[in-house]
Amino acid sequence: MNPKRILISVDASPNASRAVRYAAEFLGSLPEVQVTLLYVERAPGRDLFETEEKWLSQCQIDKDHVFEFLKEARATLMAAGVPQEAIAERTILCSAEPSIAQTILDVQQEGRHGTLVVGRRGVTKGEEFLFGSVSSKLVHNAKDCAVWVVQ
Repeated sequence: MNPKRILISVDASPNASRAVRYAAEFLGSLPEVQVTLLYVERAPGRDLFETEEKWLSQCQIDKDHVFEFLKEARATLMAAGVPQEAIAERTILCSAEPSIAQTILDVQQEGRHGTLVVGRRGVTKGEEFLFGSVSSKLVHNAKDCAVWVVQ
């Protein structure tokens, strides 16, 4: 794994923004750093919408929000000193399997990223027990890399 290859997994939330800002503070001064902003998308459930048109509309709204978030994240990294050409973006559509956490770990291994950065959502212990926690799964299952969980 390459310690100068950084994978920042984002979900377009305020916690992900904090993770990007935190990482930018450290990465801006590092020479030859390469950053990948990863967004793992899970489409909203179709059964939550009355019509296909409303579902597609929500998917487009979500997509626009994510692309705006990625644009802002890139700007944050560049303002901290990370060169534009050193920042890549990747979005993946994730179905129920594999999980979001496993998808992130697969990308980390595939890209030989030496550091994984993720924002912590702040779920309660009960919610974590019932639904799981992406950051917790990443910490417990990551191999050959540092994991930064930013709250």
